[in-house]
Amino acid sequence: MTSSEEKHAPLTVLIVGAGLGGVMLGALLEKANIPYTIFERAPNVKPLGSALSVGGNLLPAFEQLGVFDEFVAMSKQLSYSHLLEEKKKSFELLSVQDFLRWGGLSGYSGYIVARPLLYSLLLKQIPSNKIHFGKRILTVAEDKDDDKVHIQAADGTTYQGDILVGADGAYSAVRQRLYERLKAKSALPKADQEELPFSCTCLVGQTDPLDVEQFPELKDPLAPYWVNLGDDKPYTWVLFSTYDKRICFMVLHHLDRTTSRAAQEQRFRNSENSEWGPFAAQSMCDETRDFPIPIGIDKKTLGDLYDRTPKDLISKVMLEEKIFMTWFSGRTVLLGDACHKLHPAGGQGAMTAMHDAMALANLIYALPSNSIKDIHQLFTDYQAERLPFVTEAFNSSRTLAKGLEKGLGGMIALWISRFIPQWLWKIFWTKVAKVRPQIGFLPQIPIKGTVVPIVTKSTEKARAVYESRQSASAASAL
Repeated sequence: MTSSEEKHAPLTVLIVGAGLGGVMLGALLEKANIPYTIFERAPNVKPLGSALSVGGNLLPAFEQLGVFDEFVAMSKQLSYSHLLEEKKKSFELLSVQDFLRWGGLSGYSGYIVARPLLYSLLLKQIPSNKIHFGKRILTVAEDKDDDKVHIQAADGTTYQGDILVGADGAYSAVRQRLYERLKAKSALPKADQEELPFSCTCLVGQTDPLDVEQFPELKDPLAPYWVNLGDDKPYTWVLFSTYDKRICFMVLHHLDRTTSRAAQEQRFRNSENSEWGPFAAQSMCDETRDFPIPIGIDKKTLGDLYDRTPKDLISKVMLEEKIFMTWFSGRTVLLGDACHKLHPAGGQGAMTAMHDAMALANLIYALPSNSIKDIHQLFTDYQAERLPFVTEAFNSSRTLAKGLEKGLGGMIALWISRFIPQWLWKIFWTKVAKVRPQIGFLPQIPIKGTVVPIVTKSTEKARAVYESRQSASAASAL
């Protein structure tokens, strides 16, 4: 292929994984009119998960995508968080964090949204013919002769494209195939060969709509949430209220040591009680159902929430924490949990995945050609831009997680969170408000708030190409 033919050949992107990061990337490529296909291992979409906090970091992009009003309609404005400690089946209020006072920094309110609703909103932006469910990817290969990347699914179907994006989660099959190739060449760092560590497991779900007379807190038009520290037990449980009178819950079990999935599975193979069997979620529900909650009348417990939640919509997950060093090789690149897994205490896992998608979409849009050289530069720019932001989010999430744990470290972190002065909070939230990127190839949203946002290099590159194309189109119309 000549350089001229290569430059103008249509680019095709294969996305493995239809989580929030994968569907966000698909929605952006749809807007950019760049061919793509999404492959998801699960046979269908299940509304799993708890709630997310979304603010100025993502809302300018939602405005650009044209989904802002619909997002607000399915969300509840975030107001306060209450940090409480269990005291003999009642609670002591330790601190209250006021989120309303910081909205002026970014120009946007914060919102609480049920994760399944946000997912459905983004999924609607993708034509049904561009996403294939029930596609478990087994092999990945790159053919140097035709300059393509090829994938094969378990059902025998094969696909080829110019770029492969692994957005398939913490135990990414794309990452595993990529790392196998690199390891065979002795080109994989030792840190990337180690298991994903975790020291916490989590039960998540959301109830059916509740009776507001039984749960009067749901009458509040704003969305407070409650963080509850267990008194004599290694658990923390967090409750969020949603716009449609539901409670989303997240119950964290702090383990006594850091472990990995492989280590857990080996231990359970040697015992009669496999925690990761089909009844894992139900077992954790049984263990925690008597834990009190600070909402509702007549001394409600977590069990009252579990009983009002469809059983197949409660899931138990591991809360891994790791940033991988290797994000790409050849025509394959990783996104979201596949290359960085954050503790949910900071509420930044979904946001960082969607920011990854925005940076990657900007750079794909501005790609000069389909050559391996230009694609390698694209991936290099992508990791260089995203890694500092991801590292900061990773560290802040770990710090916040410490405040939920038992032991000396948890006591220190908790004391700091309770007594930190407001001027320090302002510095923290000002730093957060600076990170609200936009999509370079869509009309820009006027800057709001008192804090000027950082303009990323990926946005600048896409903006320059977009404006050049707009000018060329206007000139040809004359």
